[in-house]
Amino acid sequence: MTNIPTQFNGVTAVAKANVYFDGKVVSHTILLPDGSKKTLGLIYPGKFHFGTDNAECMEIVAGHCTVKLDGQSATGNYAAGQHFDVPAKSGFDIEVQSGICEYICSFLG
Repeated sequence: MTNIPTQFNGVTAVAKANVYFDGKVVSHTILLPDGSKKTLGLIYPGKFHFGTDNAECMEIVAGHCTVKLDGQSATGNYAAGQHFDVPAKSGFDIEVQSGICEYICSFLG
């Protein structure tokens, strides 16, 4: 388990939401003082595929999901307090079966 932040101080929040899959995945971008970027989001029930340019760390804040990284046959189950890493130039399938999965996505590099 990781120590997932509960708040971010001194950030710039981008008001325009990132909306995917007809509103079933919604996030907002925050820009940190050190120049890094994160998104804070919600995933409603369904199965979705995301591609990545940069490596990402997805931290689950609330709820739970099942994830399969591109190129792998195994899936992983993640709940609040856990995270998974996604390599650059790849992607992942994420499924939420019930409730809402809340996440923090950190862009690495």
